Amino acid sequence: MSTIIVGTPVIAGVGELFTTHGLAKKAVVLFDEHTRKLYGDELLKTLSHQGFQLKELVVPAREASKSFSAAYRLYGSMIEDDIDRSWNLLAVGGGVVGDLGGFIAASYYRGIPVIQLPTTLLAMTDSSIGGKVAINHPLGKNLIGFFHMPELVLIDPSYLSTLPQREIYSGMSEVVKYGFIADESFLSFLDLHFKDITELQEPWLTEAVKKSANIKDDVVTNDFREQNGVRATLNFGHTFAHGLEKLAEYRHLRHGEAVTIGMVCALFLSHNLGYLDRVSLERGLSILKKFRFPKGVLKRRFLDIDSNLLLENMFSDKKKLDKKLRFVLLKMLGTAFLLEENVENKQVLKSIDDAHRFFSRKGAH
Repeated sequence: MSTIIVGTPVIAGVGELFTTHGLAKKAVVLFDEHTRKLYGDELLKTLSHQGFQLKELVVPAREASKSFSAAYRLYGSMIEDDIDRSWNLLAVGGGVVGDLGGFIAASYYRGIPVIQLPTTLLAMTDSSIGGKVAINHPLGKNLIGFFHMPELVLIDPSYLSTLPQREIYSGMSEVVKYGFIADESFLSFLDLHFKDITELQEPWLTEAVKKSANIKDDVVTNDFREQNGVRATLNFGHTFAHGLEKLAEYRHLRHGEAVTIGMVCALFLSHNLGYLDRVSLERGLSILKKFRFPKGVLKRRFLDIDSNLLLENMFSDKKKLDKKLRFVLLKMLGTAFLLEENVENKQVLKSIDDAHRFFSRKGAH
């Protein structure tokens, strides 16, 4: 599987890392406009000083960059500059750049190595790890893609200092998810140090990032192509979340915000179906209550949405099979499973309604 390096500054010894892993010092470096401005000069200078031959590519910093048209333009630029399969692609950015860069690397010359350099908390702990890369289609998000493992994942928590608080909370949703699905003691750590981590305090931030990355890598190692249900547990809360994202046109709600709401729904569904006890439900909800949403976002993007409408849009999720929704539920905190049997719509609707009431309570934001 991938080699994951966490440290500051992570790019200091990148040339030696490439050599150790049999990678040529020839890199197509893909940025979005924001990451190019924030990190581009220093990164390109460092790589150049370490003997790299470089090709720079930049895309707009928006979800729409995960498209065939953007990929086609980048293919053309690479072909014109004689980039062949001896090159590597280094993706510098969040989920959009990581997904697009991985998609291009997986398809260009039938596959060249990709190295991920994530710059958001969500990318550092989730999307850069595991080799699932994709672009969007007007009818759904991440529907067209590949399994293409990165050779290296280079994580520098200091990059997070440039992010707005909304992005930190969005990434924190995936961090908390790992505690729910795989490690109850990690969940307790996150409960205790939630404020420290969201305020980027060390050593708690780096510890949370390392633990999250390692949990995801372990899950992926055990089920790379989602064949035995283990990797599917990473989708805890996501069946609800993808319905919310579709209703928000993939623009007005961050992925992590949708996942936070989705995990509340999934906790209620786990309890309502008899798998999760009341004490565990309340403990899980108390952790998710710590999350904050921008003013008006929660109301417009969830509380004002009819439960039946959300359920209808959940059926567009690519994770459904045979037109049936698949839910990841909890048997206990730290232990998740993929429910293979069909869930009645009334149970799903009840769990959404329970989540509506949870977020409507005083103190829930």
